[in-house]
Amino acid sequence: MTAWYYSDEQRNRLGPVRADDLAELHAGGQLQPGTLVWREGLADWRPWREVIGEIIGAAGHPRVASASFATATADAPADAPANPYAAAERSPYAPPGAALDTGWHAQGEHEVVYAGFWKRVAAYLLDALVMSLVAWVAQIVVLGLFFGIGAAEVGDPQALLAGAGVAGLLVGMFVVPVALQAVYYAALHSSARQATLGKMAIGIKVVDESGGRISFLRGLGRFFAAFLSAMILGIGYLMAAFTDRKRALHDLLASTLVVDQWAYTGHPERQRHELGVAAKVILALGALVVLGYLAIMVLAIWAVAAA
Repeated sequence: MTAWYYSDEQRNRLGPVRADDLAELHAGGQLQPGTLVWREGLADWRPWREVIGEIIGAAGHPRVASASFATATADAPADAPANPYAAAERSPYAPPGAALDTGWHAQGEHEVVYAGFWKRVAAYLLDALVMSLVAWVAQIVVLGLFFGIGAAEVGDPQALLAGAGVAGLLVGMFVVPVALQAVYYAALHSSARQATLGKMAIGIKVVDESGGRISFLRGLGRFFAAFLSAMILGIGYLMAAFTDRKRALHDLLASTLVVDQWAYTGHPERQRHELGVAAKVILALGALVVLGYLAIMVLAIWAVAAA
């Protein structure tokens, strides 16, 4: 049987393994679209997505293979070309290192379900609630450090500014919340789950254009690109409702997609087009909050007019 070699997430060369071992690794989500593989007869290492048809065709339906691949060594024939990732520095745009597979080449061109506008709104509302609570606590702590523990009880704004200055106020009120949000979104979008808490609840995730996990730096870039989506009257966000792959402006700028949590995995059939229960509940609660806010504003205007 043909012996294959592949590069792991740390860019170590592993092998030899059999074709059905690779099929099992693929079914378990351990081979990425850009994972490099090689066998005798290939002139150079090739991305997994380019040879997967050969492997799946040879191995048939993935089965529970032996543990040979789990204990594979890093040895390869002397004539094997060098793994180009072996000494490469990690780049934000290097092939993803998450345990994901393609789903679109490997498994009969399965459909990818992109996260619709309302799913994304529901996830955003939940994330906004989480980050509001976290930012509120952080602001109290930071302002307490700058202005003193009793800052909340001081009624004179000039006394507050005299205690720490405008810089302290800006750090506490703006810099800290934005920094927390940036880390929150970048870290969770680049994590193994590829999703914030809101997206996990809704069942969606962020991927790159090949279906792989994005890097932390790309996650940061995507977060700050979202400011541009908001600055143009929110049109950048609304783009997710009518673009072909439901991409917002910041997705286009960061080369990312928001898809169902089962997209690009070994179980693409579990993807769902419809809104889930969690999304419906969050949207309903969000609508009630907005209506309540509008009602309060109308009552306040009416009271002022009556007075």
